[in-house]
Order: sequence, then structure tokens, then C-alpha cells
Amino acid sequence: MIDIKLVRENPQRFKDAAKAKRFDVDIDRFLALDAKILSAKQILQDIVTQKNRIGKEIPKMQGDEKQKILAEMSKLKEKEAALNEELKNLQPEFDALMLQTPQPPAPEVPLGADETQNVEMYKRGQIRQFDFEPKDHIQLGMALDIIDVERGVKLAGTRNYFLRGDGALLHRAVLNFAMDFMVSRGYTPMTVPLLMRNEAMRGTGYFPGLEEQTYQMERDELNLVGTAEVPLTAYYMDEILSEKQLPAKFIAMSSCFRREAGAAGKDTYGLYRIHQFDKVEQVIIAENDEEKSKQYHQEILANSEAVMQALELPYRVVNVCTGDLGRGQVQKFDIETWMPSRKSYGETHSASRFYEFQARRLNLRYKTEQKKNLFCHTLNNTVIASPRVLIPIMELYQNADGSITIPKVLRPYMGDRERIEPKS
Repeated sequence: MIDIKLVRENPQRFKDAAKAKRFDVDIDRFLALDAKILSAKQILQDIVTQKNRIGKEIPKMQGDEKQKILAEMSKLKEKEAALNEELKNLQPEFDALMLQTPQPPAPEVPLGADETQNVEMYKRGQIRQFDFEPKDHIQLGMALDIIDVERGVKLAGTRNYFLRGDGALLHRAVLNFAMDFMVSRGYTPMTVPLLMRNEAMRGTGYFPGLEEQTYQMERDELNLVGTAEVPLTAYYMDEILSEKQLPAKFIAMSSCFRREAGAAGKDTYGLYRIHQFDKVEQVIIAENDEEKSKQYHQEILANSEAVMQALELPYRVVNVCTGDLGRGQVQKFDIETWMPSRKSYGETHSASRFYEFQARRLNLRYKTEQKKNLFCHTLNNTVIASPRVLIPIMELYQNADGSITIPKVLRPYMGDRERIEPKS
């Protein structure tokens, strides 16, 4: 949610933001409603003042004079009721437009229509050149009996799978390594609920807009989260923190659920775009300071890069363009990892900063040393998401005999073994 004062001061900025981010929002209508609501509230305040004045005069009056002032009071009450009814009718549309109005992107965000216009910033690591015909992760997984898509589909429908044996162990190893790495960097580990009320989904900016991508439990009025960002960011919802509590740095490993509505025919092969996965997510709740937010943004990006470098996976970092940004994101950096079977880089991480956007929706504030209440800033980034990251691990670490070399940093989590080999 944005500060309505900023829209009043510079409506064109928000019109430009909506156009650049490809959100259909009527800013003129938003401001017209705002003006009507402000006017009605001012008149109501004047009516309250008049009623208080008349109320003090009535006991002093008698006869016709008293009847006259009582009639005036009656008219004020009628006008007050009409204005309250007007506000009752105006407020829902105003609130809806408030939730739909996007945050303007940072000046350094490139203009673009979609992900194809994201701008590469830099690359890290060497792409492996094979001296044999490499297999993709599904071919490797089936041959090693560590991935079973057929039975996953049979039991749960498309985009579902089983990891078994060493596949499940590799999945667990990469998640545990990422979790331990972030704890070593001072982030507070959290175990989070995965079913969220609508208030938390709205507060973090997923509603309105992403209802179709969310598994909704209508009977219980709850939603399965697509990321631990939601419970971590909403953890202090409706609270006022002390400045000493900031920055709060959280890390959580959780299962994630996404309907992938509208994604038919896109990335349907293998483990790239699936309905259920596990992710280690980092969230920072910070002071209301844009320069500090930029520094934290670089920090969370560096955390994820360090994990990728420890796994010795080649990747690139892109500056996400305006058309590929979410409603609340000021700026986002994606890490894309090289995946041989795709013959390209595939997104594995997204690092975002929001400034006040989420905190305003969550009513998440802190008290400064000067006793002033300010909205917090929020940021988040993937540390690792599996099984998607298993695609580059399996494909880049494969051997000519069909075995897979286990990355060195994961070996302590897999009994110090060096390879996943076919069962004899």
C-alpha cells in the first residue's frame, strides 16, 4: 500500500508506475474518491462542532427558541447520517484502488514489458563443457531411481513428483546447507505456519492479484502460502516495534504451494515449474531508511550468491525490468542458474525490496528514539529452492557413467559420500 499523500502530490508518478508495471489502475478516479471522502469527513467534523455548541445551548432555552434550535439539531443529524452513508458507499471503492495502486519502481530499474527485457548485470562461474552427451535431470533421476514423476502424477496430478532415496537426501542436503549457512550469518531461524489468513496475504501484497495462483481453503478461510515470505514478513503485523529490534533478520525453511494457473504449456517438463517445493527464504524487517534498504538489498543478494558459489554453480544476476516487477516491489534482482537441458539460465532466486509498501498494509511500525512512529521497510530473497536447484546440480555434476558427483559442501549432509551411483 502506498501513502495517499504521495499520490496527491504527484499523481503522474503513479500513473507512470502503473503503466510501466502493467497494472490497470484509474489514478484519477482514486484521487476523485479521495477528495470526496476528505470533503465529507471535514463536513462531518464541522457538524460535530455545531452539535456540541447546540447541545450546550439547549438547556438554557425555552419555548419557540428551544424548538427552533432542536429543529436545527435534527437537520444536522439528518445531514450527518447522509454523509456517513455516503462515506460507507465510497470507502470500499477507495480501499480497492488503494490496494491496486502499485509502488513506483526505483529510477535504476530498466523499462521493459516482460522477463525477456530484464537486464543482465554480471555472470559468475564457468559453464561446463561436456566431452560426452549429457542427460537431463529427469533422465538421470529415472536411471538412478531417485526421481519418480509418473507416480507423482498418478497420485496428485500434473506437475507433481516423488524424490526417493538419494534424490530425497540430496534435496534435504541442499536445504539444510542453506539453512545452516544463513544461521551462521546471524539470521534468526524460524519454523512458520503455512496456512495464512487473507489479512496476511493482503498485507504482503499477494492479494489482490494472485488469488488464482494460490491454493485457497475456502471452508476455513485460509490460504496455502507460496513462500515463507508471507508468514515471516507478517510476523509483527499490527505491532509497534522498538528501534532497537531492527533490523530483524529471519530465515525459514518451508514447503511452498503454487497453482501455476495459466502456465499450461510453459516449462512443463521436469522439476522446473511444479506445484509443491521447499524453499529457504530470508526476510529483513528494517528501519525506514532508503539508503539502508539498498544496503540490505545487496546483503540478501550476496547471501544467495555465496550459497551458489559454495555449490560451484554458474549463474548470472539480472536487474528485473518494470514489466516483470510485482505491485509492491521497488526493485528486484534475479539470480538465474545455468541449466544444460534448457540451454540457458533459469531463475532460481528473486531478491526484492519494498520500502514501506508491505509494512503499510500490515500496519507494521516501529518507534524511533524521538518517540515517532514510522512504518518499517521490508526485503526478501530466496536462499535456495529445491527441487528446482537440483536441475543444475544434477545436470552439471553428472558423469559419463550416469553417476552424479555430490558438491563438496553437501557431502557432510550425505554421509561424506562423493557420488550418487546406480544401484547394482
